[in-house]
Amino acid sequence: MAGVFQGFAVIAVIILVGFIMQRVHLLGDRGREQLNKLAFNVATPALLFVLMYHADLGVLFSGQFIVTAICMVVMAAIFVALAAIFRWGAGNAAVGALASSFVNSGNLGIPIAVYVLGDGTLVAPVMLVQQLIIAPVMLSVLDIVSRDPQAPKLRWWQMLYRPFTNPVVIGALLGLILNFANVEVPQFLFDPIDLIGGISVPAVLMAFGMSLHDNAVPLRGRNRWQVATATVLKAVVHPIVAWLVAAFVFGLSPDMVLVVVVTAALPAAQNIYNYAANYHVGESLARETILLTTVLSVPAILVVTLLLHP
Repeated sequence: MAGVFQGFAVIAVIILVGFIMQRVHLLGDRGREQLNKLAFNVATPALLFVLMYHADLGVLFSGQFIVTAICMVVMAAIFVALAAIFRWGAGNAAVGALASSFVNSGNLGIPIAVYVLGDGTLVAPVMLVQQLIIAPVMLSVLDIVSRDPQAPKLRWWQMLYRPFTNPVVIGALLGLILNFANVEVPQFLFDPIDLIGGISVPAVLMAFGMSLHDNAVPLRGRNRWQVATATVLKAVVHPIVAWLVAAFVFGLSPDMVLVVVVTAALPAAQNIYNYAANYHVGESLARETILLTTVLSVPAILVVTLLLHP
């Protein structure tokens, strides 16, 4: 279990650095905004390119991938349905759907997979589901709802290609296409992309820490019901649904059931705040849900491991 706490400790320290940066006003009034833009438009696309380029495409046909995809889509769909019923708006629906389904598969998922599950590559299906299915849809929604109201109305064919103009989606899909085509990227090109991608995680975490300086207490704003809904879906419902689908619908092995449920119990990804901040939509919803699910995921992962470990 030491690996679980180690993974969370690394994240907490970097977030604290961001908090202190904002406290001393190190980057000025627009520092957080610039960090988010750097991560969204440059560093995260580079990181996803590298991850997808090295991804094992064989997992696309695995039971773990299918179960993971079903559970994430179900979580996102539940939040979207509730958002439609209570009229929370399309932007909040997209951010909340991401927060209810999109897990911290990178900077938390990999170390936990290594220390708890014994194999860091077990989070690969989660990354593929998020970048192939969830991210393109939700980012295109955020792109559309954040458009200038005075801008010309988008036609149906423009909405179809809209997701593929997003830098995050472009980076992931380009890496995946080159991987699938078995194209060898020259080292002098791959190395700088890899280095730039390394900026993504610390930039996102520091920007998140900066956002906590003036907004540290969750569930106090007007969107508290949206935050509570996304938090319960992500921290409680998602692992339970993953267990039911993996064990009783698909009949996966006990080892694989543990993998699916542990990854489902991971907290909402910090990238969600980066996406929300970039589009200026649902920022407090993303920030508060990430904070709450990160805290709740520690006991959740411990309980899941104790109950389901073969």
